[in-house]
Amino acid sequence: MPDPDIEIIRVDFDDADAVRQYLDMLDAYALDPMGAGQHLSAEVRGRLLDDLRQLPGAHCLLARRGKSPIGFATCFTGYSTFRARPLLNIHDIAVLPEWRGQSVGRRLLAAIAELGGQLDCCRITLEVRADNPGARGLYESSGFVPAPCSLFMEKAL
Repeated sequence: MPDPDIEIIRVDFDDADAVRQYLDMLDAYALDPMGAGQHLSAEVRGRLLDDLRQLPGAHCLLARRGKSPIGFATCFTGYSTFRARPLLNIHDIAVLPEWRGQSVGRRLLAAIAELGGQLDCCRITLEVRADNPGARGLYESSGFVPAPCSLFMEKAL
């Protein structure tokens, strides 16, 4: 049975406590080996809130048990030209190590799916590291499948 004390909330960028918790969760993820392996820089922490606040398609979620954050997700809306509808991309999603395997990630994904429905999105997208079998298993068991013929690429600027 899911822990009834765990809630998923949308981050209100005017709520200083929620913003601090979100930044702390993002920093914990950045420090994780599946993240960047190092803390967020002071510059990033200093400007991220204002940047996210100005992006109309930014959606940040927190998983909390009581008042303590235990996971988070950062999503951005995009647009599918082939379907002429918005889509929702999960850019970041993570759960604190001590809470993994306790359905927190599954609850975050369910909240993201609900948000996507509210936004009339045609699909939810994400990328996952090939060397992260735990996350891949969670996503697959939640209905995510590899996009056909896709390869994620990047170019640093």
